[in-house]
Amino acid sequence: MLPHRYRWLLLLLASYFFYGFWKVEYLSLIVFSTVVDFYVARYLNQSDVQARRRLALSFSLFSNLGLLFFFKYSNWFMNDVLHPISFISDGNLHFWNSNWNFLLPVGISFYTFQTISYTIDVYYRRITPETNPFKFALFVSFFPQLVAGPIERFSHLNHQLFKRVDFDYANIQNGARLMLYGLFIKMCVADNIAPIVDQIFDSQDEASTQQLWAGMGLFGIQIYSDFHGYSLIAIGAARMLGIKLMDNFNAPYASLSIREFWTRWHISLSSWFRDYLFIPLGGSRVNWLRFGVNILIVFILSGLWHGANWTFIMWGAIHGFYYLIERWTGFSSMKSNAMKPIQWITTMLVVFIAWVFFRSPDIASGLDYISGLLYFHKGSLLLDWNVLLISFIGLFMLSDLAFSNGKISDWLDSKSFVSRWIVYALMIYSIMAFSGTVNHPFIYFQF
Repeated sequence: MLPHRYRWLLLLLASYFFYGFWKVEYLSLIVFSTVVDFYVARYLNQSDVQARRRLALSFSLFSNLGLLFFFKYSNWFMNDVLHPISFISDGNLHFWNSNWNFLLPVGISFYTFQTISYTIDVYYRRITPETNPFKFALFVSFFPQLVAGPIERFSHLNHQLFKRVDFDYANIQNGARLMLYGLFIKMCVADNIAPIVDQIFDSQDEASTQQLWAGMGLFGIQIYSDFHGYSLIAIGAARMLGIKLMDNFNAPYASLSIREFWTRWHISLSSWFRDYLFIPLGGSRVNWLRFGVNILIVFILSGLWHGANWTFIMWGAIHGFYYLIERWTGFSSMKSNAMKPIQWITTMLVVFIAWVFFRSPDIASGLDYISGLLYFHKGSLLLDWNVLLISFIGLFMLSDLAFSNGKISDWLDSKSFVSRWIVYALMIYSIMAFSGTVNHPFIYFQF
């Protein structure tokens, strides 16, 4: 009902209300990042003195990454990294210790990377900076993708936020479909898998070999359906407003290599690391040793981006080392049909074994879990399996493969009116009747 020129203000207020409803004090962090990068970008655009431009960019990076480090990593760094460091005081041996502990601001890793990409693009003069600070604030805080992505680029999102959008039934229809499917795979698949995964990982000493393998596989499906579900809800909510966010997933478990996996999994993050870290480090235009170092830096930092724990570093390192093995042996380049099943199996083994460390509380627990996969033993753990859950998992994985080269909206458009509404009704009924009974927040909200 608002005139077009005021709609973006409503979006800005809604976005700030949305984030402030969780913890209003932490709105100050978004405002701080917004103010710093708005004025730094204006300065970068006006200045031609390269030394001063580098200093301004460094100030932006230090400010944003400093906040991220303080709230996300300072406690881990003080207690886990510095704790082994000893010092002599009063003639006695002491170990570094700290009781720092801060509530992690929701979405700080996402909006920090989004605003950093803006400043870097202005620095390299790829884009012209926004002249209205409140319009820039909307780019940073746009509510559908604020807390868990996709991580958008200014050049893709900004013009969409302010263009004239008239009511379009197709936008409402496609957006609602994506939200409905996202809710279905989150609430009926991920939330029903979660209790079983928690039970296996929390009681892995009591689990049998088969249960440990099942737990590893189920967590891979849980985290995918959980995060993919959120991304679809975010993309669908934006689509209903006439805004198209980038796709974040494309059937990653159909990948035949780790390299392909990262073109299909969390696409907005992998492309961010490619464009703003890997390429500036020299990309693939360097000797083989430097290339290997660059790859490991990217993957280890992408693991660390997920959280302050050695397990995330291990997760990233596993992907990085196997990526290099594929590259240097040429294994992923073999194109024969006979090799595809072998490539798929080995890729999925690496991906799912790495998920064990992602889910484990520490490296030792992850190694114990992996060792439990390697020898047969009976367990005493009782799990509550049901046919409905298995059906939901199978339906999700089959539909994911079916939509790998298209969208659920495209598939539904090809069906008759009656068939479409049967699908809608079944998903709505499943969400209402069979969603998980325990509240499981989106996994990526913690990152």
